[in-house]
Amino acid sequence: MASSQKSIYSALIANLLIAITKFIAGIVGRSGSMISEGIHSLVDTANELLLLLGLHRARKEPDKTHPFGYGKELYFWSFIVSIMIFGLGGGLSIYQGILHIREPEPLGDPTMSYIVLGLSIIFEGSSLIIALKEFNAIRGDQSWWDTVVKSKDPSTFLVMFEDSAAVAALFIVGICMFLNHRYHMPVLDGVASLLVGLILVGVSAILARESRSLLMGEGISSESRTKITALVERDRAVLKVMHMLSTYQSPDEIILMLIVAFKENLDTQQINEAIDRIRDCIKHEFSLVRFVLVQPETFSAEITETGSVL
Repeated sequence: MASSQKSIYSALIANLLIAITKFIAGIVGRSGSMISEGIHSLVDTANELLLLLGLHRARKEPDKTHPFGYGKELYFWSFIVSIMIFGLGGGLSIYQGILHIREPEPLGDPTMSYIVLGLSIIFEGSSLIIALKEFNAIRGDQSWWDTVVKSKDPSTFLVMFEDSAAVAALFIVGICMFLNHRYHMPVLDGVASLLVGLILVGVSAILARESRSLLMGEGISSESRTKITALVERDRAVLKVMHMLSTYQSPDEIILMLIVAFKENLDTQQINEAIDRIRDCIKHEFSLVRFVLVQPETFSAEITETGSVL
């Protein structure tokens, strides 16, 4: 599996320790925003565990009921993580925010909350730096957004988004807590929780979009389709690639089906030999393509023009 687990484990340890200290600080300091932050860190801890579960289950060997393997387990659990961020993280924080805006409570001694915020920023920041380094190693010369959209491994950017949201939320809570304590505006505690919830909802929407696309059977890029078509049509037995179907079974495993028109003067043995050549050539050039299915088809200009193959 292409996924590196270093950033996941670092985020898991950081979030677990931070969640405990945030809850203690929130209870002692009577800070709803700090309790919301504790919920956020607790949800993030569960998210890392679910990602590790997805990575583990995705490595299961193919069997009779799953002949192509269990690679999509990673996509399923990544989607569940995005739902948890939305519901448990964002939803509960928004609820806490509205509750404390309607019925603001005087802020208790903020000393412990400031200490916890400072430590949390250090731990979350360290985890974010690790996630960013791993993401940049994958990104290369691509833009950040293009890398996220084109990536077939949600775990490479999911932890980075989580940690980014966590660091942003910590700064929001810290600023609102300072203003609350300085100007005696308890309503800011609820505003901080509300803003944290909105950040988490936005992050969850992005993650859900990408995980859903992969779970629903996202295929290879148009550039790869063009290269494979040219590669196949160079074979001496091929007349034309009529249609191409593909799906990512896992971040490092692609299933590819080709409907190919072969020259009319070929017998069955020659077609089978051509199919073997095509399969070997594609696997050599595209290491992620694990399964290549080639279906011979009769060439028809009308079918090609209307695009009504299949």
